[in-house]
Parts: sequence; structure tokens; C-alpha cells
Amino acid sequence: MQVTEPMAVVAEVAVDPRRGRVFEHGWQSWSPATTYPVAGTSHRPTGPVLQTMCWRPDRPGPENGFQGEGLLAVDPGDDGPVRVFGARKLQDDVPSIRAELHGDRLVVSTDQPEGVEDLILPATSLEGALAAWADGFAREMGVARLRPAPSVWCTWYSYFTKVSPADVVENLEAIERHDLPVEVIQIDDGWQAGIGDWRTPGPGFDSLPDLVGRIRDTGRRAGIWVAPFLVGADSRLVADHPDWLVPEADAGHNWDQRLYALDVTHPGVADHLIETFAQLRSWGIDYVKLDFLYAGAMPGRRHTDVPALAAFRQGLDLIGDVVGPDTFVLGSGAPILPSVGLVDAMRVSPDIDVRVDPAGGDMSRPSLEAAALSVEGRAWQHGRFWVNDPDCLLARPAMPQRRRWADLVDRWGGLRASGDRILDLDAWGLDTTRRLLSTVPPPTPWI
Repeated sequence: MQVTEPMAVVAEVAVDPRRGRVFEHGWQSWSPATTYPVAGTSHRPTGPVLQTMCWRPDRPGPENGFQGEGLLAVDPGDDGPVRVFGARKLQDDVPSIRAELHGDRLVVSTDQPEGVEDLILPATSLEGALAAWADGFAREMGVARLRPAPSVWCTWYSYFTKVSPADVVENLEAIERHDLPVEVIQIDDGWQAGIGDWRTPGPGFDSLPDLVGRIRDTGRRAGIWVAPFLVGADSRLVADHPDWLVPEADAGHNWDQRLYALDVTHPGVADHLIETFAQLRSWGIDYVKLDFLYAGAMPGRRHTDVPALAAFRQGLDLIGDVVGPDTFVLGSGAPILPSVGLVDAMRVSPDIDVRVDPAGGDMSRPSLEAAALSVEGRAWQHGRFWVNDPDCLLARPAMPQRRRWADLVDRWGGLRASGDRILDLDAWGLDTTRRLLSTVPPPTPWI
């Protein structure tokens, strides 16, 4: 479903066409967020599936120019003040804000003129203006005192969906042997029976509670990956409860199957989420990575007649209530502004990868270049909205440009996680992993 509300002009900003810059904020974790020359056009997805899964599914960008989701800022390049066009306190929607150069004027428009503020904030740079805007938005959204992130080891980037309990134990023992400062062992995708079947461990993980106990016996915390609002076509949940889905919502394609969105306003879904996270919590898990969260905000009819973003926030609130204040919650693949105040940490970029450049040039896809782009572009959110997660450190010799990635994690990584099989690390990799996991920064702003 594509939204086609007319765009209303809210400002015409005089700019230097050669020196002016535009900051465009992407919709969710994997959408690019960076600055561009005012005469340019921002990045676009390379196909409809990526538009759905990595960008704003119902509001594709214009052919030329820019489209920020809830936030767009302009440095005119002529020594004039930075202008920030940002959403007021989030209500039922996030405005799309466009800008296109016409001569020496940047024309700014939006689909929700009453929901956008045109601000000149006390700052001398784009980054400073974005930080000042974020201070106000965080207050409006009721962001509580942020807590430091624990240091983490994660299974994903060495084992992907083929992870086994033996892999976890091998790395747990290696972490102890090398005295690495890891506080959380996080089991990522691959432990579950199916996408949506979170109460049933998959083959090999029948004794998941015992594995969690073994982790906790070392004095560490146990973490787990869940995509709570996403359902795979091959799941038991779809077969048993097709009425739990948002009927018009095509949530994309992955794991060789079509994906659907759960309707969190359905009483059965609410009970399902409560039971799922209560079970995980009862096993001793107190660190959860909530992934593919965009599915909870997909447009479409729901059991209760509420806007999609209200349903999304309702779902995150429910999960937070179940896991309790002692559980650290990391969001990923999540609509950024609608998530403010509801998670402890947020992935602020696409996945890191051994690939340097993204496939097809799509800057929402896993790669070093795409991850670096938005890690830097969203640095001002750290310590204001949450702890910024740049994704895992990959320090093994097989990682191209591993020193560059380590430097980025060192500079902009609020959450520090290792994604390497520990036995694959050489001396430099071990030393770098130890150093970065030993120096997790506090949840205070960098900018």
C-alpha cells in the first residue's frame, strides 16, 4: 500500500548550490542516514523487496532530491544558519519531508505540514543542529535515564543460521581461556523452530535452557535474538493462526519464504508475545535483540482500529513490560523515531559484512561502506535516544579492512559486540577485541 498524500511547501531556503548540504534521515535502522550536496539525489533502494524491508515501505522517495522521514536538515553553505525540519512530538504518524533544488533555492515540502517544525537551533554545524534537535525530541518522547550497554559476544557473523550449542560452548570456553571481557553471550538467529515460532527451539537447541544455565554459571548473562513482529510463511504460527496477521501487509521475503506482519492489537497476538517473552525470561535470558521490527509498523487494517505506529509502540511497550527493567533491550531493523524511549540500544546502520561495497550499490544492504555511512550519520543519537549499536566488531584476518572497521567501532560504537569465532582471531584480532570490549563508552552524547 502506497501513501500518496499531496506535498505542501513549508519553506524555500536560499543555498549556495556548490557548497550547500542536506542531511536526510532514513526511516529505519537499515535505511541510509547521511549528508549530501544540495544539488544531488539521495540513495534509493534497488527493488521493491528492499523498499519494504529496509526503507519506508509505503512512501518511496521522489525521483530527484531528498526525502527525510521525520527529519531533514539544511546547511545553506553560505555561512547562514542550519535549518532543521523535524517532526513535532510523535503522534500517530511520522511526516515525510522532501527537498529539491530549484536554482539557488531548496524547496522543502511535506505530507504533514502541521506536524513539522522549521527550526534554527544554536549550532555551528549540521551535526550540532541535529544534536540540539534530538535533545528536544528526546524530552518530548519521555526518554528516561539511559543505562550503559554490556559487552557482548554474538553468534551471527561466524555461524549465521547454522549455529549450534556446541559452537556457543566452544566460544564461551575460548572467551574464558583468553580472559576476554564479555558480559553477554547472545545466541542469534538459528536457535528457533521457525520465524514466528519463538516458543519452540529448533533442532539441536532442545536443551536451550540448559545452555543458558551454562552461560550464567560462568557469571555472564544470556542473550537471544527474536523477530517478534515478523512471521514466516513456513511457520507453525501462520498455519495455526492466519487471523493474527495484518492482512494487507507484505513484509518482504527472507529465509526462502514470504514474510508477514503480526497484528499486535489482536488479543491472541498479545497473549502470544506475553507467553513468548515470559518463557525466555524464565530461562534466565535478560538481554534481547529485537530484530526486523519494521514489521510491527507495516500499514494495514488491524483488529483494533489504531494507526500502524500506535500499534508498533503498543507492541514494544508490551514486550518491555514482560521482560522487565532488568533486561537490556536492543532494537534493530526498527523505525527510528517511533522507537525513541522504548529500547535501551538501537542498531543505527545496516549489517556489517565481509563485503566492502553493498550488493548492487544499495546502501541499505550489508557491507562495510553502508554500515559506516549510517553509523557516522546517526552518531548524534547516542546518549540522547539510546545507546548506538554500530553492529559487531569483526577483527578476524578474513575481514577486509578490519582496521578501518575497528576504528569506526572504537569511535562511534556505544554498544560493543564481538562477532568472531574466537579461535579464528590472530594476535591483532584478540588484542583489538579485548581493548574495545574493555572500553565500552558511557551512554552520554559524543556530539
